[in-house]
Amino acid sequence: MKVRNSIKTLKNRDKDCKIVRRRGRLYVINKVKKRFKARQG
Repeated sequence: MKVRNSIKTLKNRDKDCKIVRRRGRLYVINKVKKRFKARQG
């Protein structure tokens, strides 16, 4: 999982990426390609 200051660029990596807010943090998750994971905050 990458910890980044800009989540928007990571969302553009794949069309299945979704942004989810959990416990005040922003996560990029991808059910199809599991390696595209990221966290912000």
